[in-house]
Amino acid sequence: MDIIMREALESDLPGVLSLYAQLGQDDGSVLPLDMATSIYWKMKSYPDYKVHVALAEGRVIGTFALLVMDNLGHFGTPSAILEDVVVAEDLRGQGIGKLMMDYANTLCRQKGCYKMAFSSNINREVAHHFYESLGYRKHGYSFYVRYE
Repeated sequence: MDIIMREALESDLPGVLSLYAQLGQDDGSVLPLDMATSIYWKMKSYPDYKVHVALAEGRVIGTFALLVMDNLGHFGTPSAILEDVVVAEDLRGQGIGKLMMDYANTLCRQKGCYKMAFSSNINREVAHHFYESLGYRKHGYSFYVRYE
C-alpha cells in the first residue's frame, strides 16, 4: 500500500473526524464539520501548529497534530507536542503508526526541536506498548485539570 504523509487540507477533515470517532473518546462523538473547519483555520493561523494525515488511495488512514513551539528555556531550542494520534482501526498493526511517528520525528528534527512530548491515556495499554516498541520511553508524569 502506497502511503502519503502530508499536512491536512480542509477537504481531509471528514476523514480526520471519522478517525477521532474510532478512538471512543467523548463517547465516540466528534465536532460537527463546520466547527472543525473553523478550528482548522484558527490552527493554521498559529506559527507552527498543524494537523497531518496519512493517505492511501485517497483515504485518510491516520492523523496527528503537531505543535512546535519556541522556548525561553533550553537556550531557546524549540520543542514539540504531539496530539490526537490515530490510525484507522481496520489498518492497525500494518506499520502506519510507525510511519506517522517517523514523519513527526522528521518534522521535529527539521525544526531543530530538542524533544517531542506526548501523553497517552493510562488505559490505552496497546498504544503504550506500541510507543515503547518504537523506542519512546516514559518520562515524568502527565498531569491535567479538567474544566467542565
